[in-house]
Amino acid sequence: MEINSKIEKAKKGDQIAFTFLLDFYWNKVYGFMLKRTENETVAEDITIETFSKAFDKIATYNPEFQFNTWLISIAKNVYIDLLRKKKSNLFIEITDNEDQQAYNIADPTPSAEDALIKEQNLSRLLLCIKELKPHYQEVIQLRYFQEMTYQEIALKINEPLSNVKVKLLRAKKLLAEIIERNR
Repeated sequence: MEINSKIEKAKKGDQIAFTFLLDFYWNKVYGFMLKRTENETVAEDITIETFSKAFDKIATYNPEFQFNTWLISIAKNVYIDLLRKKKSNLFIEITDNEDQQAYNIADPTPSAEDALIKEQNLSRLLLCIKELKPHYQEVIQLRYFQEMTYQEIALKINEPLSNVKVKLLRAKKLLAEIIERNR
């Protein structure tokens, strides 16, 4: 019964309910994906994506079905999408001649234009990050600029691991909205 009340609260945007559902179901979804992927990092990424999609679409959840079944079906779809993306990237047919031409043309050193574009994109990204609330800026900075693990971030900011995951999830979503708005 408690789960159903948490789901209803989450549908109304209750942050505590979201955190509870993430904590409660994380291991089930992560374990399911770990068995399929046999890769901790991929399983964690898929699990985070699963909860992100689930929380975005929680209003569409049908209580006639188990919540964990709904989450697992989302996780399966995320995994299938990932496999399709990998498969489409792997199977590009090129001839030996085309391969040699590409090798001859390709210059791995970035041009002055490439460096300028990269610098401008980074500057824009940093401006967008500055629009986030400070606690979101912090987790983005720790994860993507200092490349800390979720566990390292949790220790650094003295918060539970589940809170770090939720904060990163929200920060990425808000950052994407800010970037889209600033285009």
